[in-house]
Amino acid sequence: MATSDSSASVTRWRRAQFGLTTLLLRDLRGLRRLINPNRLQATLPTWIEAVAALVARYSEASATLGADFYDGEREAAGVPGTFTVPLADPPPDEQVDASMRWATKDVWDRDPDVATAAQLEPLDVRLDAAMSKAEGAVDRLVLNGGRETVLQAVARDPQAVAWARGAALGCCSFCALMSSRGATYRTAGTAGREANERFEGDTGQAKFHNWCRCVVVPVYRGQAFELSPHAAEWDRLYREHAQGHPGEQLRLFRRAFAEHQRELGRPVP
Repeated sequence: MATSDSSASVTRWRRAQFGLTTLLLRDLRGLRRLINPNRLQATLPTWIEAVAALVARYSEASATLGADFYDGEREAAGVPGTFTVPLADPPPDEQVDASMRWATKDVWDRDPDVATAAQLEPLDVRLDAAMSKAEGAVDRLVLNGGRETVLQAVARDPQAVAWARGAALGCCSFCALMSSRGATYRTAGTAGREANERFEGDTGQAKFHNWCRCVVVPVYRGQAFELSPHAAEWDRLYREHAQGHPGEQLRLFRRAFAEHQRELGRPVP
């Protein structure tokens, strides 16, 4: 039996992720009341602690969704034997703290001689921008709970042989390129760990950026993997425009991908 990065089960997992992050962002926005603009030094650390607790709670739910997805894929593939999916741990508080301090670094008053344009904006504008950055980081941290759960299962399940990155339409060029490779991943290097700084290697094996909607699709012994139509098209772009150019593949693919998106009338991420 073949599996794909656009199967019905993958679509259901994406929908479950969307529902989870909708609730996550609702609760995160509610925490903004903890920040007093007139007492940032005292209230911002309290907000960060509350965000860490929120991330931990939702990461557990994300990991459970990932485990349910993995169990369903294993059953659908007719894999013999039993396997208990290990749930990924929530990200450590230190990681959440670092992400939130990155998101809020521009809210502090700076000397005009050294401040960036963003740091010279009114405080309410800086806070809005900080909350937007925080939402993207929190979204990534929580969804990585599910992705890491599947990655760990693939690594530990004797019947799993590889995994594929499933990128949805509207993804960036890097995610499209990684998705076009199909079920070739089992090591950190092939998964794109050496990508640029936009991608956070929280999972240890793969990189996912803020607002990334990629999923991890397991492939089992004796099972074929088929690229979705859009991933197959990305593979064609790579072969025609980037293959055979060591060191230049991502740049060339990014250019071909952007042109392809414009031809189809789609936004270029």
